[in-house]
Amino acid sequence: MEETLSSLATWGYVAIAFFSLGSSIVVTAATGVFASMGKIDLATAFIVAIVFNFLGGNLMFYMGRYHKSEIMPYLKSHTRKIALVHILFRKYGSLAIIITKFIYGMKLIVPVSMGLSKYEFKKFVFINIFASILFVCVVGFIGYYAAGSITVVFDAIKDKPWIAPIILFSIIGTIWYFFEKATKR
Repeated sequence: MEETLSSLATWGYVAIAFFSLGSSIVVTAATGVFASMGKIDLATAFIVAIVFNFLGGNLMFYMGRYHKSEIMPYLKSHTRKIALVHILFRKYGSLAIIITKFIYGMKLIVPVSMGLSKYEFKKFVFINIFASILFVCVVGFIGYYAAGSITVVFDAIKDKPWIAPIILFSIIGTIWYFFEKATKR
């Protein structure tokens, strides 16, 4: 465990940058947890996460706008999500960009579908910076303030490793069930 944490101090910011390109909720929350433990600097980690989250969203918008033919084969299985994004956009307008940052499985589809539509790039960039700041701050601070509880859970898992798959599959199953029901409405 100590070796992992020492390498985290060395490579943590690179990992945060890489995973923030895809708006990873887990890594953003883990950033807050590790900052709470004193392994990384909170402000630096949040700045890295915000910048790369912002860049990742803009990159996906760019791919949807200017590389439509290359990205379309990857979107064939996500047509339902793209339709849901357009419904959310009609219902909530630009607020949908901010809302979907927090929805697993939608945060990369939204910039692509906005790029596929006639949505203005400057407007998307402006909203995306605020969405990135809000996303990293909310999820990161939740991880930061919940670090004590999270470390207690990890200590319990370390003592009884068979609990980890049960917790993992329960969380994944709950998320999957929720989004299956939410997207069928």
